[in-house]
Amino acid sequence: MGIFTSKQHFKPNPYAKRDAPPEHSEQPQPKTPAETPRRRPFPPPSPAKHLKAVLLRRHVSVKPNAAAIQEGAEEEEAAVLDKSFGLSNKFASRFEVGDEVGRGHFGYTCSAIGKKGELKGLKVAVKIIPKSKMTTAVAIEDVRREVKILRALTGHRNLAKFYDAFEDAENVYIVMELCEGGELLDRILKRGGKFSEDYAKTVIVQILNVVAFCHLQGVIHRDIKPENFLFTSKDEDSQLKAIDFGLSDIVRLDQKLHEIVGSAYYVAPEVLRRSYGTEADVWSTGVIAYILLCGGRPFWARTESGIFRGVLKTNPDFDDQPWPSLSAESKDFVRCLLCKDPSRRISAAQALCHPWLRDHERVELPLDIHVFRPMNVYMRSSPLRRAALRALSKTLTPDELYYLKKQFALLCPDASGGISLETIKMALMRNATEVLKESRILDYIEPLNALGYRKMYCEEFCAAALSVHQLEIVDGWDERARSAYEIFDKDGNRAILIQELASELGLSPSVPVHAVLQEYIRHSDGKLTLPGFLKLLHSLRPCLSAKTP
Repeated sequence: MGIFTSKQHFKPNPYAKRDAPPEHSEQPQPKTPAETPRRRPFPPPSPAKHLKAVLLRRHVSVKPNAAAIQEGAEEEEAAVLDKSFGLSNKFASRFEVGDEVGRGHFGYTCSAIGKKGELKGLKVAVKIIPKSKMTTAVAIEDVRREVKILRALTGHRNLAKFYDAFEDAENVYIVMELCEGGELLDRILKRGGKFSEDYAKTVIVQILNVVAFCHLQGVIHRDIKPENFLFTSKDEDSQLKAIDFGLSDIVRLDQKLHEIVGSAYYVAPEVLRRSYGTEADVWSTGVIAYILLCGGRPFWARTESGIFRGVLKTNPDFDDQPWPSLSAESKDFVRCLLCKDPSRRISAAQALCHPWLRDHERVELPLDIHVFRPMNVYMRSSPLRRAALRALSKTLTPDELYYLKKQFALLCPDASGGISLETIKMALMRNATEVLKESRILDYIEPLNALGYRKMYCEEFCAAALSVHQLEIVDGWDERARSAYEIFDKDGNRAILIQELASELGLSPSVPVHAVLQEYIRHSDGKLTLPGFLKLLHSLRPCLSAKTP
């Protein structure tokens, strides 16, 4: 679907047939073990019948399990579709097309040379999408959206440059930077997947740079894999560029997508459950990181259903070689990316602040759009819950504070000052592209309007932007929670009625709240117990009485 169509459809074995249905059906298997089966040499067979079928349905007007369309019916339906994109029709006069360099299901990519204008003499890549292949309204919208996203996002150093898009009666032409260093997949195959930690860092940092940038704009890539990253040259330290935004979409911060698309080995668990957001790209990046560091895939099976079962139910293996010889930071990093619960998975910007990566020279730390989600809840919470979060923030380690303080600095140009609604909007506008406006990020920060009347300083920001869900899975949570409770009990705990706690937790009046909540309040003084404190931290229901001044 992208500018440089994945070579999985045309390169020699072992990948030439990996989109074909499996030759052997999967045999009944015993109960799923706690760990994924032993890794096979990279790469194993990769059937993708199910995901391929989804792509076909996007582009061919055939419903699942529907009878075959009569001859000519598909052409008749396609004929009534509007296939005009409003693009320039001067492609033939501007470029001389050369050899084909890639082919996919619905288009192919050629090299070309500019004949005149600013690109005269420049060698470029041209993705050619035949309009005859656009047989559904969804397929046409996919192409429109791909051009829109490429046009809006171009300029990031780890994105292949978008030059222009054209059309004529037969095709749409998308002109991009030609990256002649080959796919990341080619280098993985050449080395057998065995890279040093330093080289793996260099690759992963560049992938996360572009993923974090896309997420800031409200764009989810949905097909992060080694085939979709190209090197600009054959040099060892060549820059890496992301390609193929054919499956990308524009999403709002709390919006969930439901369509299963992507590549089998890199698909996130929540995608298989049909409810996912930008966190799915981080999972896919984690799969790439695992492959780079150990040479095997974290989830392997001979059939696609087996792969999916592994993704959903098993844990990656960190016991086989070379994992015992790798750094503890690298293993922790991969585990953070491959967290099955997307609410506990770190964001791409957080990953760039991980101790394993943070000092790398190629890190481009962006504003993390995900900090607004907990801030949103914090600003709408009651004073009691804010006090609980402030107590928890005092237990954060220097590594955990590093990310939060970096985000605060991006929102607050004056290091000694505080965040206001104006500085937040200015920070967003400094990083905004056209697609950010469509993702309606500014609408999402509406609950932060209270900051139009006051400022939030760094200490409070760390409390507002932390993620309780992420902290819970860190070793030592019980001790941390008890320490936070002791701080809260000293500084912020107060007598509270059961009815007030019920309101805090969003319990319905029909629930017998006395029976449910009496253990969360001390009978001696009416203050919260440790279980009550933990319950309060998890309350995501904003206090109804907390109004914007």
